[in-house]
Parts: sequence; C-alpha cells; structure tokens
Amino acid sequence: MSSISPQQALAQLQWRYAVKSFDSDKKIPADAWETLEQSLVLAPSSFGLQPWKFLVVDNKELREQLRSASWNQGQVVDADRYVVFAALRTTTDEDVDRFMARTSEVRGTPVESLAGYRNVIADFLLKGWAAKDLFGWNARQAYIALGQFMTTASAMGIDTCPMEGIDMNGYDELLGLKETRYATLCACAVGYRSADDKYAAAPKVRYAHDEIIEYR
Repeated sequence: MSSISPQQALAQLQWRYAVKSFDSDKKIPADAWETLEQSLVLAPSSFGLQPWKFLVVDNKELREQLRSASWNQGQVVDADRYVVFAALRTTTDEDVDRFMARTSEVRGTPVESLAGYRNVIADFLLKGWAAKDLFGWNARQAYIALGQFMTTASAMGIDTCPMEGIDMNGYDELLGLKETRYATLCACAVGYRSADDKYAAAPKVRYAHDEIIEYR
C-alpha cells in the first residue's frame, strides 16, 4: 500500500486551516467526496459502537436557514458541502445488540459467541464512568470522526471549517432531530478556500512543541 512521506503529511497539516471564506464556484469531485463520506463510515469509536449520525445538507434553502442559526456565518452556504455531526442522546442495550448483530453479519460469527463482549460493553454503559453522561461520551466519539474527516480532506487538498458557533437546538429543529434519538453537536463546511481569504496565509498560532508534549 502506498503512503505519503512524513514531510508530505506535515506539509498538509501546515496547509490546513479553518477556512473563513470559501470559493462557492469550486466543486469537490465526486470520487473525492465519496472518499470523505467513507472516512466517516470508517471512523473509529469506542467499542466500535458508532453512536452518531452525519447529515449532509445539500438543500440550499435549508442551508440558508441553518446560516441564520449559525450567527450568519457565510461558510454554511458558500462551502460546496456542509455536514452536521449528531450523536445519540443516550446509549441503550438495544444499541449494543444492534452492534452485535452487525458484527455477526459482517464477520460471519454466531451472535451467541459474542455474548461475553456484549456484556462487557453493556456493563460499561451501565456502570462505567460513561454512564454518568452518555451523551457526553457519545459526543467524544463523534469528534473522533470529525478529526478523521478533516484530516482526510486535508490529505486530498480539500478545505474544511469545523463549526461550533451554531444554535444546536435551532439545528435540531430545522433538521427534524427534535423527536429523534440524535442531537446536533457541531458542523463542518467543506470545499475550497477563496483566493481572497486573508487567513490562508496567516501563520498558525500554536504553543511550542516542548510546552505541550512531555515524555515520561
């Protein structure tokens, strides 16, 4: 399998930034977008439970409404694609059983043979530290997916802007999530930077390596 060099990986991470102004005329190629969607499907999560849903919002009128629920930020409508990240409000035994059934289906393993693993997960959800805030735990998983999504985009030279400056309740209302088991966490605008986005050339403001990385 081919891979990019360490230098190439670092260059793409340096190139990436939270785009403030997108070129609304530039479109993501279909095969690249399919790869980005697959990066969400393939994202890791604790126990592999995948307590999330990703809403790709292409409807222009809906995007305009979401812009109003996003402090009028232009990225919502100017970016080629817009993805809303949602997480399960809670996790139940039924969710664990669904995952066991899927594992059995994909790996050809009798579901009965997964009983021990199933009980470990269920016990953690009922008695582990996550039990105190299952929505918070699910949100952590969804943010892993966001990171993988953005990194995949960067590797292909596609820009992103993660967005938490949104009215989450307003999003739930507009996206029909109010009566579902899912709730909005954040969103991500995806496309290509505008040539006049001054932030593209701005140096990254990061603490020094030695201030944030320690060795034990």
